[in-house]
Amino acid sequence: MISIKFICKLEGLTPNIAFGLDENHRVLSETRRRIGRKNWARIGQELGKNWACASAADVGWWKPPPAMVIAFHKPYGVLCQFTPDQPGQRTLAEFGFPPGVYPVGRLDLDSEGLLLLSDEAGFNHRLLDPGAGHLRTYRVQVEGIPPPEVLERLARGGLRIQGHVTRPCQARLLDPEPDVVPRDPPVRFRKSIPTAWLELRLTEGKNRQVRRMTAAVGFPTLRLIRTAIGGFAADGLAAGSWRVLTPGEIGEILRNRS
Repeated sequence: MISIKFICKLEGLTPNIAFGLDENHRVLSETRRRIGRKNWARIGQELGKNWACASAADVGWWKPPPAMVIAFHKPYGVLCQFTPDQPGQRTLAEFGFPPGVYPVGRLDLDSEGLLLLSDEAGFNHRLLDPGAGHLRTYRVQVEGIPPPEVLERLARGGLRIQGHVTRPCQARLLDPEPDVVPRDPPVRFRKSIPTAWLELRLTEGKNRQVRRMTAAVGFPTLRLIRTAIGGFAADGLAAGSWRVLTPGEIGEILRNRS
């Protein structure tokens, strides 16, 4: 078992000042990220058993802190991984994320918008398990203008896509169209065919599902932007930028269900 005194010595702390100071809290949090959540929990158990001077409040400092969750606006053309599949591909490695985080779910190379990253392995299951019912909201530019019956068909579910039957979702036409920053490179339009923006809210996320859904009803996707996950929307987050979410924002994501 890891010695609590060893950790204090390693980080330049002494038992009588290991708690209660912001700087020590920061150092201890960094230590936790280096040694891993399981070992951190064992340290907390040892502290509670063997360090007589620790109060109940002190022991709380040694419980695993909440997961770090980062909201990132993924630009078009960036892989949702840290290493390229082919030379020259853009990846998450170029955006300066803290060590130890990984993407929660994915966005396709040609899709944009909100991507979450976390340092907690279990966060992926808690958020993306279809049984949890957490909503993902997308703005979808399609070729053509879908009539109400097509939107109803999307919302009803039951579309068979590569052996998968889609669940019911929410689908509506956005009128007026949203004010969206132009994409780089631009979307290729056909001048003879109008386009429309839809909002789709799904509780599942199979590979390229939104694109395959709109194609299945005759309206191919031209541009796809994820704007929200659960109750958290990526408003004001510019393409390529990211920030760490507060505990309250993380709670909103996990509590917001269909």
